[in-house]
Amino acid sequence: MNPASSVTRRRFLAASVCAAGAAVQAARARAQTTAPSSQALGAGDRLRVGIVGCGGMAEAHLGALLQMGEAQNVAVTAVADVYETRARRFAERVAAAGGQARVFSDHRSLVESKDLDYVVVATPEHSHHLVTLDALTAGKHVYCEKPLTHTIQEAQEVLEAVRKTGLKLQVGVQGMSDDSYARACEAIRAGRIGPVVAAQIEYARHYERVPGAMRSGIDPRSPKPPDLDWETWLKPAPPRPWDPRRYRDWRCYRDYSGGIASDLFIHRLTRLMKALGFTFPRRVAGMGGILIWPDGRDLPDNFQILLEYPPIEGVSPGLTVHLLGTMSNHHRYDHCIRGQDGTLVFSPHQGWDFEGWKILDPAGREVERHVRTGGEDVGLHHRNLQAAIRHDAPLNCPAQLGLYGVAAMCMGNQSWFDGRMYGWDEASQKAVPIDHLPPLVPADPAT
Repeated sequence: MNPASSVTRRRFLAASVCAAGAAVQAARARAQTTAPSSQALGAGDRLRVGIVGCGGMAEAHLGALLQMGEAQNVAVTAVADVYETRARRFAERVAAAGGQARVFSDHRSLVESKDLDYVVVATPEHSHHLVTLDALTAGKHVYCEKPLTHTIQEAQEVLEAVRKTGLKLQVGVQGMSDDSYARACEAIRAGRIGPVVAAQIEYARHYERVPGAMRSGIDPRSPKPPDLDWETWLKPAPPRPWDPRRYRDWRCYRDYSGGIASDLFIHRLTRLMKALGFTFPRRVAGMGGILIWPDGRDLPDNFQILLEYPPIEGVSPGLTVHLLGTMSNHHRYDHCIRGQDGTLVFSPHQGWDFEGWKILDPAGREVERHVRTGGEDVGLHHRNLQAAIRHDAPLNCPAQLGLYGVAAMCMGNQSWFDGRMYGWDEASQKAVPIDHLPPLVPADPAT
């Protein structure tokens, strides 16, 4: 790929990301006004949902889907988990709400069911790719929890499957069902804060020393439940003996998760991607360490990523993005986008009586504000997918956006693992060590 075509491609993708945000909001409004009422929907229009993975995040999905029930003509009709006890508990909740859900221990049997319309993938990150591809191959739409996949190549493969099948895939960054970021994109493209040079956002928490960040406190001597298929749970990660801490605390281990980056930063960075329209980072550095909890984990417990993005036509001559993730200190800083002529600051913010964003001029005076509609809500995110399935409404967080997030997070983690910066190679569409790419500033031939 020559440099000129590479720049043109980036400009097209950046404009597409931002334009899609505005289209989503308009299409959602059209869908709400033109869609038939739930009473008018026939049996064939009922959306039948299967849930794969019946752990903590899946609880939120199940609750949201049961709550919308008849009003949205949606029913949970199948659940699957390699730990059959968990799946049966979900089926019991469905029954208590007046429904009926079949129980599976193998996700393949669930996705191959003829009487399902879409599948919720709520397994640990390392199996997102496998379950999602199986669901798409079986002709099912997908709601895949964030991150889309565990690796960049896996995300590229999922995106290709979505394109080939024409099926809908919503990535579970539910904050994209808040309109603040699409509206911010419009304001920035209209020149309200001038050329953007930097952005910053955090996901800070304070965990107690015991049991520690992202730890459940499970006894490492706990036996494996008899109806938990440990070998299947591990796939496609390497086989190993039963380890209750890896099962319960999988976010602490790189075989199954990207830790702070893929579990938390992905939420924050996707907001900025929607607001600014950037795609793949030019170079990335991950910094931090296992500083407070050297407890056998192999992912950092305090982490930061610095990303540099190339120019975005109509938005930025190039910008840096800082992501802060201290798990031992939850002091916050402003979530903001910095331009030459002003700063766009997002809520939540101390002293504000609304949710949304403000634009401040260089003197710090408010010149514009946006009060959000929607929110960071799993139910709203499902409704957007349902509108996409029924009425072809644009998705709030499609697979392409999911790929950009996975690329940035994987590059940040790999930088930390290897102790060197990584860059995006447009020609190969891969992340590579930065010294494998041409220098950004050519050497002076006189020296």
